[in-house]
Amino acid sequence: MLRPLLDRVLLEKVEEEKVTKSGIILSDKTVEKPSTAKVVAVGPGKLDDQGKPISMDVSVGDVVVYKQYSGTNVKDQDTEYVIVEMKDILAVVE
Repeated sequence: MLRPLLDRVLLEKVEEEKVTKSGIILSDKTVEKPSTAKVVAVGPGKLDDQGKPISMDVSVGDVVVYKQYSGTNVKDQDTEYVIVEMKDILAVVE
């Protein structure tokens, strides 16, 4: 298992729907790069200029929306992940 460092978050991509609401099947080229993912692991965070910890606003199990072309794609065993910085996470899906 991968363990993110500093303010990085390990995400497992959530597959985008390949069928529209009206039933049209989209090809792999038409489907946008996923920007929704499940949080698998969270780094310990960074310190601010005064040495105080900056809180991480996500927890393992959260589903988040992140900047579309951010992060580093990695593969561990047969699972694909993306590692992003906390600043690249835009929202938590509730």
